[in-house]
Amino acid sequence: MSSDTVPRWPRIDAIVREDGSGEVTIDGTFHPIATGSLEEARVEVLRRVTENAAKVGRPVRASATGPEGLWNLIVHPDGTVVPEEDELAPASSPTPQAPASSPTPQVPPGPMAEQTAPGPVFEGAPVVDLPPRGGPPADPDATRVSGVTGAGLAGGAAGSDPRDAAAETDPEDTVRRVARTPEAPGATSSAGAVVEPTNGSGVADWVRESATDGTKGGASGLASSMPSSMASSTTGSVLSPVSGPVDAVPAAGSMGGSLSAPPSEPTPAAEGDAPRSRREARESFLTHQQDEDPATRGVRGMLTRIGIRVGPSESERAERADERAVSQHWPGPRTISVVNGKGGAGKTPSTVLLAAVFAQFGGAGVVTWDNNQTRGTLGWRTEQGPHESTLLDLLPQTDRLLGPSAQAADLARYVHHQTRDRFDVLRSKPIAMANEQRIEPQDVDAIHSVLSKYYRMILIDSGNDESDPMWQRMIDLTDQLVVATTTRDDHAEAGALLLEALATRDGRSAYLAQQAVVVVSQADQKEPASELEKVADGYRSLAREVVTIPFDPAMVDGHLRYGALRTDTRRAWLAAGAAVAGGL
Repeated sequence: MSSDTVPRWPRIDAIVREDGSGEVTIDGTFHPIATGSLEEARVEVLRRVTENAAKVGRPVRASATGPEGLWNLIVHPDGTVVPEEDELAPASSPTPQAPASSPTPQVPPGPMAEQTAPGPVFEGAPVVDLPPRGGPPADPDATRVSGVTGAGLAGGAAGSDPRDAAAETDPEDTVRRVARTPEAPGATSSAGAVVEPTNGSGVADWVRESATDGTKGGASGLASSMPSSMASSTTGSVLSPVSGPVDAVPAAGSMGGSLSAPPSEPTPAAEGDAPRSRREARESFLTHQQDEDPATRGVRGMLTRIGIRVGPSESERAERADERAVSQHWPGPRTISVVNGKGGAGKTPSTVLLAAVFAQFGGAGVVTWDNNQTRGTLGWRTEQGPHESTLLDLLPQTDRLLGPSAQAADLARYVHHQTRDRFDVLRSKPIAMANEQRIEPQDVDAIHSVLSKYYRMILIDSGNDESDPMWQRMIDLTDQLVVATTTRDDHAEAGALLLEALATRDGRSAYLAQQAVVVVSQADQKEPASELEKVADGYRSLAREVVTIPFDPAMVDGHLRYGALRTDTRRAWLAAGAAVAGGL
């Protein structure tokens, strides 16, 4: 099946990152990827795309993005992966000849030669059903499979697409191309197929090894055999980044037949070649070095105030970096859930003070939500507005508040504004029995939809019952997980058990657990600092980042206010906010 006959559905977009994370979106259904390395992420993405190709019984299109570029691919049910443009290349395209001194056989003319590794490349690889963010997939059968039967990866192509003048003026067309280096002759694999080296990255050697070495037939072997310099296609096939060097090659067809540069026009390949346009050759008048503000703290700050300009210390620079991190606004609302299965572990103080940090430095648009049916105390630890409304009063109004005639000020009837820390609070009703304020998962969705419409950031203070559908639905809506704990052993153990349980719940929950931020608060002012570090060290293998908070009397009882904390406590909460922002 040629590229022009491969249907446009399902639409598959894949992303991998250097830290081994990524995602695959199939017809709008989001599937996060959480692995230990970039190579493993590529393997996992390829496995998922191949599964869907096998499910529909034909090749599928996939757009793959990595740290080095973007590729449009065709993935076959047997695991073969080829650039989209290569399947449009004419069968009679001439192939560059090998140098006379090279002992390697020449690449014969004809359609692209494919290489298949003996046996299933991903045989035995675990399959995890990953629900999308915010709910189950629209078509559960599209990703839930019991095994993988894909064969090996494909090799390179006999021809490649040159750059032409249109590529210099059409960035979108440039993104669609898959650049390949044709100067090296093909190498014959054990299966008799020809593998084309790409940009000297060693990918062709890796493909040959995977086809001949039986020890690399499994998913783990495939991931470990990938070279670190491999182009960041999420498929792991023989690809080169769009920005890579390309030598002169005969013309080949591209998407829609628009690629028509004559074979005699070479394309610069050397790294030090002249810029491709006059604009690139000219230095912009807008380029300038951003001046650093002078010091404001300590002796350096005192010198600044008397007229001697002195740069900030390293600690002040670090604080400014954390302030910038929590001051930014993200494209779309973000939901942060603060959890621990043990009561009294510091969930409510963490929710309130993190909200204060984001609101103080980032401005308005922050709300906290007491998602607790068993006497949540968020309302007791925060300032009350001129009314007594709770989420039970908001819930019947969700349809109206989501309507086109609703205004942001209408929400002031149901939330309680914190006049000093500048965020809002949606209270629960702790004086009522749990059965009187039972909230169903669809109610959680409705409240979240309203808050997402009017606020840029939602921080959820959770209950202690991890089996409650209300709690579990909160996890489905979460963008960043925060585990709050004190230095007490039972609090710390409960938080660790929660992370371990989430790691086995589903793929998205496992990703949230892996990327969690843990906030460890000192439970007793008489405890030595070593107790904080002991608990923090125990969490470092379970979460993305761990932040410690010193004991502060202002956190023990009464209303919680960021400005009432000690200086070192405020600095610690700012660092916690920056750690949370790193996952948004």
